Amino acid sequence: MSAPHTPVTLNDLYSAVEAIVSSESDMIANMANIAALIFEALPQINWAGFYVWKEDQLVLGPFQGRVACTRIALGRGVCGTVAKTKETLVVPDVHLFPGHIACDAASQSEIVIPILKRENLVGVLDIDSPVKERFSVVERDLLQGIVRLLEQTLRE
Repeated sequence: MSAPHTPVTLNDLYSAVEAIVSSESDMIANMANIAALIFEALPQINWAGFYVWKEDQLVLGPFQGRVACTRIALGRGVCGTVAKTKETLVVPDVHLFPGHIACDAASQSEIVIPILKRENLVGVLDIDSPVKERFSVVERDLLQGIVRLLEQTLRE
């Protein structure tokens, strides 16, 4: 029998992810656990997960939250824009973002971080919140660090 689960806090998130990915090389397994940890640790979010770059589009990967869009074209919505630019995007009000894809009408703000392997797109980490202006610079930096941990596990 395992020890009781201790909830992960924002302060513990990076080290929790580091512990998980240090002993696992499978990208999908790591994405699943990272999504679960983020969903548990970040307050005021309604979706946390990954889209994987396949067949010239983003395809839904492991996530926590409500049912999501399954495929996103390059350049479409926040995720597709990040896939195209390969740069993190913090959107304080998704309703002001041109071409925003409303998978969940409750979402008000969003952060999307590209996952890269040798400058090539592997996927994106996407987190939505029902609160406008939800994501701080500190959280952006933390989440980018978490994505860097994931990137280190990607096989050659």
